[in-house]
Amino acid sequence: MLDIERSTSALRTNPIRQELRDRLYGFLARAMAYAGIEERFLDPLEDRGDGVLALLRPVDQVPKSHLLSRLVPELVRLLADHDLELPPGERARRGLRLRAAVHAGEVHLDGNGCFGEAVDVACRMLDAPRLKGLLRAVDAPLVLGVSEDIYRGVVRHGYDGIDTDAYRFGYSVLVGERRHRVFVHVPSVMAVVEAAS
Repeated sequence: MLDIERSTSALRTNPIRQELRDRLYGFLARAMAYAGIEERFLDPLEDRGDGVLALLRPVDQVPKSHLLSRLVPELVRLLADHDLELPPGERARRGLRLRAAVHAGEVHLDGNGCFGEAVDVACRMLDAPRLKGLLRAVDAPLVLGVSEDIYRGVVRHGYDGIDTDAYRFGYSVLVGERRHRVFVHVPSVMAVVEAAS
């Protein structure tokens, strides 16, 4: 899941919001292509107004590690390039920074979209005040929260391109009377640029 920071700011008119939505969807498509995530591995994207929920089917061609080692760094690079190209006076209106959440679990679909506890957990992770506060506190274009399931199943194993030391316990969310731990990561733009060269 992705969500645009300060999307409802008074500085952002509806045409600017449209521009930022277009960029969000464009950058996500480019980052998915870079990570090898083909359309056939996805359910239709779920629009969230100022964000998007992407549901990936579990397939061998796209291991979860690719989300963290390829998709997120490419998204960070695209966001950083976008903001660098803006005149400094336009960054408050047209700058694009995102919160992101990655979780895995059972998701159900019906004629109205997706639902299930896994979706609820991802939504709570993304909307948590701690993740919003972290994004406000850093200069990075993106902050990432991963569920404990993703941390234990992917991050802690240090798969290629994943720095285990860059993830820290950040907060927990309550869903269905159960606390879900969330680990946070602030991708470094410099690390992304160095890895790409």
